[in-house]
Amino acid sequence: MASRTYEYKSEFARKYVAEGEARGEARGEARGMAKVILRAMAARGVAVSEEVRERIASCTSIDQLEAWGDRVAFVDSAEELFD
Repeated sequence: MASRTYEYKSEFARKYVAEGEARGEARGEARGMAKVILRAMAARGVAVSEEVRERIASCTSIDQLEAWGDRVAFVDSAEELFD
């Protein structure tokens, strides 16, 4: 049995499907950025508490994650990332 992808006909439906797809992509990008930040801190030997790990992993703001990513190479403690 062949599967088909349904194409929404109404502009209303297409708008909300597109918004949902964009949100999903943004969440995936945020998760990837958070992983990179955590890996960079681990590679530098910066200790990361579970609280800090959760704060970074749960962040959905691309702008905030980019700011943390810019600072990660210069902090000596995980808490400094948030200053």
